[in-house]
Amino acid sequence: MASVVIVGAQWGDEGKGKIVDLLTQYADIVVRFQGGNNAGHTIVLKDEKFVLHLIPSGILYADKTCIIGNGVVLDPAALIEEILEIRRRGYFKDDSQLMISEETHLILPYHRKIDVARERIFKIGTTGRGIGPAYEDKVARCGIRVVDLMDERVFREKLEQNLVQKNIYLVEVLREKGFEFSEIFDQYLRFKEQIGKYVRDTSLVLNEEIRKGKHILFEGAQGTLLDVDHGTYPYVTASNTVAGNACAGSGIGPTLIDSVIGVAKAYTTRVGEGPFPTELKDELGDKIRRRGGEYGATTGRPRRCGWFDAVIVNHSIRVNGIGRMAITKLDVLNDFDRIKICVGYRWNGKVYSHVPSNLEMLKESEPVYEEMEGWRSDIRGARTFSDLPRNAQRYIRRIEELIDAKIEMVSVGSERTETIEVKNPFLS
Repeated sequence: MASVVIVGAQWGDEGKGKIVDLLTQYADIVVRFQGGNNAGHTIVLKDEKFVLHLIPSGILYADKTCIIGNGVVLDPAALIEEILEIRRRGYFKDDSQLMISEETHLILPYHRKIDVARERIFKIGTTGRGIGPAYEDKVARCGIRVVDLMDERVFREKLEQNLVQKNIYLVEVLREKGFEFSEIFDQYLRFKEQIGKYVRDTSLVLNEEIRKGKHILFEGAQGTLLDVDHGTYPYVTASNTVAGNACAGSGIGPTLIDSVIGVAKAYTTRVGEGPFPTELKDELGDKIRRRGGEYGATTGRPRRCGWFDAVIVNHSIRVNGIGRMAITKLDVLNDFDRIKICVGYRWNGKVYSHVPSNLEMLKESEPVYEEMEGWRSDIRGARTFSDLPRNAQRYIRRIEELIDAKIEMVSVGSERTETIEVKNPFLS
């Protein structure tokens, strides 16, 4: 196997950063294929916490190449800040470790201002980072790409054209102050000087490396239920988060993807607005939030918490083609006497085993639960499945039965080493 995609199987924040970091040891290249700096991948290494927003999680390995694919929307200021922070902490010493696709679209200051102003009206739960408006421009064919920034004449022309319409929209519709051309133009020319050395035709690079037999790990951001097509629309992100977008977002063909690994927490969380059938709005939800440190890595917003939902994970397995799963944060459930798993939704007297596209139906659905005994013991020292308490083993096995996918990794703590049965994903 040469190419493996890792995706979130819930509403994001599943712990993909840790899983990508673990599996990078077996990879040659790690590729981020969608999203922007609205994502936050958290990695804990020797008690040191890293939160990565744009650079793939493999950057903490000195001998790995990281690629920001064309499916990403890139805020140069956020990227430069991230690079400086990683270097300050002793990593990413070699510029050749990072490549940026020349086809990646840029986030401009007007995207951020539009995002924040519209969120006050629509309350979707965006991060205000300008992600959605940047993707809108991409689809409207007025976006500005990294390759445009590299050519000062082209960048000038496109920025001038865009500012005419953006300023009208900002001032006359959103009642916000517009932008002067020079304040954006001059700033982004400085960004050009700082990021130009990373810009490549990464589609060519990836296809050539795959032909050589190199191992490629594709890293998704957010989660499947936030996919703009297959998520709980409109309470979703602005990109396709599913595994199929690894191809479109990086410039390789679908026949070059060998397998898909899904990541889910041992419970469920979501940030922002939208339906959440298993949400716990009581002391149990608060307990999970406290024990799991469930606050957004990007925004710091408290995450909504609830029991594991096999219905949404099965949805993710179907739309992604997931064959193998990683379960994270099992240790957060250490102190619970009873633990529940959602196995269906009851609506209008009927039980459904799929996620309905009708949002009102999903909002009105009641979760159907199975209840299991907890294990009431610390599992952070477990390194094999047999090390887990019997009830923890039963819990994992029951999830495996319900989702019909092999669980190959279980995270029992935040550290890289606190993981059960990490296997080379390129060998099976």
